[in-house]
Amino acid sequence: MKIIYAIVFILLLNNCAGGNVAKIKFGKRCTVSNAENLQESSYIWFISKEALENFDNRINKKNCLKS
Repeated sequence: MKIIYAIVFILLLNNCAGGNVAKIKFGKRCTVSNAENLQESSYIWFISKEALENFDNRINKKNCLKS
């Protein structure tokens, strides 16, 4: 049953990604926080072809706030 769920999950991710996605990265990553300590964080990141070059510099684990 777990295998079926995994296959369905992968197909759903694949279909919603679109044609502009160069890579899908998993794992908690965060953007740099602003003056009010607000930031974006996610466990799944869809990276476009244009943003692929500097993605790891802008969005990474080191940016995540300890909350």
